[in-house]
Amino acid sequence: MTPIHGPLSFTTGDVQAASTVLQATATQLQARGRTLWPPDRLTPEHLQRHYPPGGWHVAWTDAAATSEPVGCFCLLTSDPPFWPHDPPGEALYLHKLAVHPSAQGQGLAHTLLREAARVTALAGRPWLKLDTDAARPALHHLYDSFGFERCGQRDVFGLTVILYRLPVRRAGGGLG
Repeated sequence: MTPIHGPLSFTTGDVQAASTVLQATATQLQARGRTLWPPDRLTPEHLQRHYPPGGWHVAWTDAAATSEPVGCFCLLTSDPPFWPHDPPGEALYLHKLAVHPSAQGQGLAHTLLREAARVTALAGRPWLKLDTDAARPALHHLYDSFGFERCGQRDVFGLTVILYRLPVRRAGGGLG
């Protein structure tokens, strides 16, 4: 595990770096028999077809000579398959949160969630929302421990998901 020393920096729109993090994470999970995403669906080309490039947020180590992507997530402005009844402008929708295996175990998932909440607040959206597989208790624990509230369950694309939402403050970032 590569310890994270100092603050992280965030960039947006780097689909290649997001793909690197996602593929490493998916490959590690698959090796442990806990497939979350098929690695072949995490190529930059596939991600660009299904997610807006500007929605990608990538966390980097700040050591200039060794800067490497250590985490990522994508924020969408709407998510009709999972949240079909949401009015426009109500939320940003979190997808593909991942921490690179070399940086896991250091609380980085909460750092990524704080950044997603900050971006949501700056966008003037009152909610950060997400869905996660109902059969993933570790992910439920992550979102519950961060303060997300469970607000429903849906069957989408043959998968049962739990819906979560987190209130955020509009101005100046921060949690609601």
